[in-house]
Amino acid sequence: MLTRTIGRYLSWPVDGLAALLAPTGIPPNAITWCALIANLWAGILFAAGRFAAGGGLMLLAGLCDLLDGPVARRQNRVSLFGGFLDSILDRYSDLMLFLGLLVYYAHVNRFLYAVLAGASMAGAVMVSYAKARAESLVATSEIGFWERPERLVLMIVAALADRMEVALWILAIGPNITVIHRIVHTWRQTAGAGANTLPARTPVQPANAHETPDAHVLTQSAGRGGI
Repeated sequence: MLTRTIGRYLSWPVDGLAALLAPTGIPPNAITWCALIANLWAGILFAAGRFAAGGGLMLLAGLCDLLDGPVARRQNRVSLFGGFLDSILDRYSDLMLFLGLLVYYAHVNRFLYAVLAGASMAGAVMVSYAKARAESLVATSEIGFWERPERLVLMIVAALADRMEVALWILAIGPNITVIHRIVHTWRQTAGAGANTLPARTPVQPANAHETPDAHVLTQSAGRGGI
């Protein structure tokens, strides 16, 4: 993945920031909530048409997403609930960002892009759901390109460059293709299998239970787990 390559360059500064934050005693879950708040604010700015400012806040939210896991490890506060909370709040963050775009394009009467924002929102949710559901049925690996980090990188770049319309076309199509890819993969894995002969599920257990694979794939190349 593109973000794995980026992660190799980000791992050192992220670890450095985590080392500075950990002694303050800030709860890792508080950092996770900060990411949600930053994305909520970004969604509001998108709804107001302030794309560059929203992109800047998405950068801040992304930094929080990268930091909560390393901080949890340094504080010995790793928890399964942290990973669960992170995954849930990531979904809400995605919805708020796309909802902001949908509101903006509906307000300026650009109906096509409002529809694309809705399709992008659906794709963002279904990529994660398709992965979670498939992994309850079959042993699976990373299927498809458009996971959350790739989507966020594209949105940030598009927002800062004021090219959100281009990004929406990509985000309305790409992630939904990934969903189809995962459906086909699961169908092939389960084809001809009886109810009692499905392949054993390979549990997704992040190396750091506070992190989740989809939200923190940027740090996986440094040996940290992260849907």
